[in-house]
Order: sequence, then structure tokens, then C-alpha cells
Amino acid sequence: MKILIYLSVFMSLQMCSQVKHPEKVKNMENSAAKTNPYYSRTDRTKLTVTNAEWKKILPADLYAIAREADTERPFTGKYNQFDELGEYYCAVCGNHLFRSDSKFSSTCGWPSFFEADKEGVAYHRDSTLGMERTEVVCKRCDSHLGHVFNDGPEPTGMRYCMNSVSLEFVGDSEKK
Repeated sequence: MKILIYLSVFMSLQMCSQVKHPEKVKNMENSAAKTNPYYSRTDRTKLTVTNAEWKKILPADLYAIAREADTERPFTGKYNQFDELGEYYCAVCGNHLFRSDSKFSSTCGWPSFFEADKEGVAYHRDSTLGMERTEVVCKRCDSHLGHVFNDGPEPTGMRYCMNSVSLEFVGDSEKK
């Protein structure tokens, strides 16, 4: 019995002395952009690409959310608790969507913004799941980004609840 106690105390002390290494920041680079001929951060021309073509180009998780209006699980997105200064773009086509200074902590489990680029997003009525909601899509490629609600902070009172998978971030420090 004493041996078990000594062993458990020894193991406890051993665990407490282990060095904690800081978590590495997840890669924010959009690897799909490299193989996507429609991707551009400067071209705002409306795209008319079929879902069959998008399916060949996009990673499966991005395709499911952007083209089939799927939703990532709450609290799992790389931008949910992310607060660097910069710009958010559509991960599918590169269209500008949000500025980081409009992002806020909503605790809903998805990155939230109180204001969107008016030239970057469009809206559709969404009656799925027995609810009336407003879907937010990219104005250039019509990809699903998330939904907007009227329970956000001032100055707009809006909460753009977005899927991290549909977003690409470029920090102010990365701009060339």
C-alpha cells in the first residue's frame, strides 16, 4: 500500500514538473487558393462557376460549407477566438468580406462581426431547419458564409455569425 502511495506521489510530482510548450498558431494560409484559378483578392467580377467545378477545386470541408451551406461545429473554427488586426476574405474566391476591427466576442461559437463590406456580401432568405434566418453569402461567388442576426453590438446592432472555414485572414503585418 505504501508503495502505491509513494508511486502516485512521485507520478504527481513528475507531471507537475513537465514543461508546457506554447501551442503553435494554426496556419492561416489558404492552400486551396494556390490551385483555384478563380481566386483573386482584387477582382470583384461576379463568378458563374458550377458546383461540379467548385467540387473539383475546393477541399471537402470548404466545399460542404461554402457550396452546400453546411455549418462547422461551434467553438472549433480557427477564427472563433482570434483577434489579430487585418482583413477577412472569402476562402473560395478571395473577395473582401470583413475588417478585423468589426469582429467581436459573441460567445456563440463562431467568429462574429458587427459590420460587413457592403460590396463583399449579399443576403438570401433562409427557411431551412424550420427557422426564418438571413443567410450571408459572398457577393462574388455566392458561397455560403453564415447568417446575420439583429442581436449584435452597437453601432450596427448586427451579428454576422460566420464559419471560419469560409474565411481567410490576412494580417496587417502580412500586407505587402
